[in-house]
Amino acid sequence: MAKNPMKERDSFSMPPQDGRTYLVTGANAGLGYFASEHLARAGAHVIMSGRHPNRLAAAHDALEARVPGASVETLLLDVANPGSVRAAAASIRGGMFDRTRLDGVIFNAGIVHPPHERRLTRDGRELVFSTNALGHFVLGSELLVPLAKSATNRWTPRMVWIGSVSTRMGAHNPVDVQLEAKYSAWKAYVQSKVAVQALGFEADARLRDASVPVKSIVAHPGYSIGGRTPRVQGVNQPGLFKRLKDGAQAPFSQSKEHGAEAIVRALVDPGISGGEYWGPRYLLRGEAVRQRPSVTSADPEVRRLLWEKCEALSGMTWPLQKAARAAR
Repeated sequence: MAKNPMKERDSFSMPPQDGRTYLVTGANAGLGYFASEHLARAGAHVIMSGRHPNRLAAAHDALEARVPGASVETLLLDVANPGSVRAAAASIRGGMFDRTRLDGVIFNAGIVHPPHERRLTRDGRELVFSTNALGHFVLGSELLVPLAKSATNRWTPRMVWIGSVSTRMGAHNPVDVQLEAKYSAWKAYVQSKVAVQALGFEADARLRDASVPVKSIVAHPGYSIGGRTPRVQGVNQPGLFKRLKDGAQAPFSQSKEHGAEAIVRALVDPGISGGEYWGPRYLLRGEAVRQRPSVTSADPEVRRLLWEKCEALSGMTWPLQKAARAAR
């Protein structure tokens, strides 16, 4: 069995995850795949989700080949499609998987390279914001009760939202969340990540206020690139030019395999509290450490407004009271 890079790079040693079940969105490639692999190596049961059946199947087969004996299943889920989100969540709640509990979820799926022109989802929402932020807001609402039900005296279930170092590059206050007034690919990406971080922090505050035993944590992967990532058939297959180009960025970058470490640590480290922000020590690369988020994404007013906009756009309100009762 291949060595676990988390044990080689950091003083943190991931505790055994036997008996726990985690859902990872966007698990067919990149950070989502390697987060799934880290968890599987530690003994967790992993539900890998993605919107492309063939790519998801390839990732599933690759993980089983790289981690003999891994406990893993797949789930079709397109976070930009509310109907797909609700159907996937219903499958989890309905016990269609091997495990009846859900101990955590990584909200990883997203668009890293936004389209140059503004595009809408089938329900009329701006594509980048819907995929990176709104879809996970809906998924969090749908999975809140099963997460709360899995709480024990020894474990508090978690949801991990994937932020970005780009949120430090300017304020990017997401007043126009759907960029109806003026669109650019860069603004769409950064603004969506500000929203993701703000939603993650606001979720934790609301969970605490409602006494729901679920933690919400935000983590970012630094600058993690495919050309510095191990080749995995069907998952990561960079060509020679990309290897050379990304290799030239070695001093300030890392592999996606290592970038997933901060995300996984936020999910499993028993010493991490809800509402914390984690990422690589040197911002773009390095072992996972606790950090300070961008001022905008931590602003209570920004958090509140974004939460309310997501409620309005999705037509959903998180079932906080129901989740609190379910955990008793």
